[in-house]
Amino acid sequence: MESNVISAFVLTLLAGLSTGIGSLIALLARRTNRRFLSFALGFSAGVMIYVSFVDLFPQSMRILSEGYGEHWGGVATTAAFFGGILFIALIDRLVPSVENPHEVRSVESMRLELRNRDGGRLANPKHMMRTGLMTALVIGIHNFPEGIATFMAALEDPRMGLAIAVAIAIHNIPEGIAVSVPVYYATGSRKRAFKFSFLSGLAEPVGAVVGYLILAPFLTPEMLGYIFAAIAGIMVYISLDELLPAAHEYGEHHVAIWGLIIGMAVMAAGIVAFH
Repeated sequence: MESNVISAFVLTLLAGLSTGIGSLIALLARRTNRRFLSFALGFSAGVMIYVSFVDLFPQSMRILSEGYGEHWGGVATTAAFFGGILFIALIDRLVPSVENPHEVRSVESMRLELRNRDGGRLANPKHMMRTGLMTALVIGIHNFPEGIATFMAALEDPRMGLAIAVAIAIHNIPEGIAVSVPVYYATGSRKRAFKFSFLSGLAEPVGAVVGYLILAPFLTPEMLGYIFAAIAGIMVYISLDELLPAAHEYGEHHVAIWGLIIGMAVMAAGIVAFH
């Protein structure tokens, strides 16, 4: 059990800190690789949707049906699934729309926005710094439940946890871009921009620790059933509300769809191979 906890925490930590990858892309790349990001975000959505409906939801249904009977087990699974959706939707609702990191833009378009036209001087550095810090805070709020979801899934099934961690890591790359670009243009410091972007991802391992400490005393089979269904709801919401719209924002619709299909195919192959 102890080794499972450590491996689950490491997966969650790596998934969260992938915001640093987004920061490096923003600070080092002159142009956004739109096709890559469209494919990657679609792939991440495909993994999340497939694992939610083919693995997590059926597991939850089986566990809760054993505890409550087939009818009430189905009711409990469905309620937990939509409860997960409502939970992450409520968090999204509380986020100021202007600072929402899921309003994805390319690196070059953000750079143009943050500069004046006369001489290329910085446009209101204080405002840009506030934008970067608020975005980092918003990402932290979003990543907290994602950390709980990744950790709890990995704790029960490392194979499934790895797939979710990879999907969450890909999903965090544009968020790293959203933090680092305004901070860099406000301060002129690549180091500081990378630091804030990197730290914003720490909310996921923090969420994992807090979630585990709260839920550990109650980890009965039924509680795991509820958690799996709620995680499925959270991931479906993230895929439909954040990942696919973000992939389309980059203007590569068909690339995003192929990423979605290939993500599902890879997840399906993994499930067949290891079951």
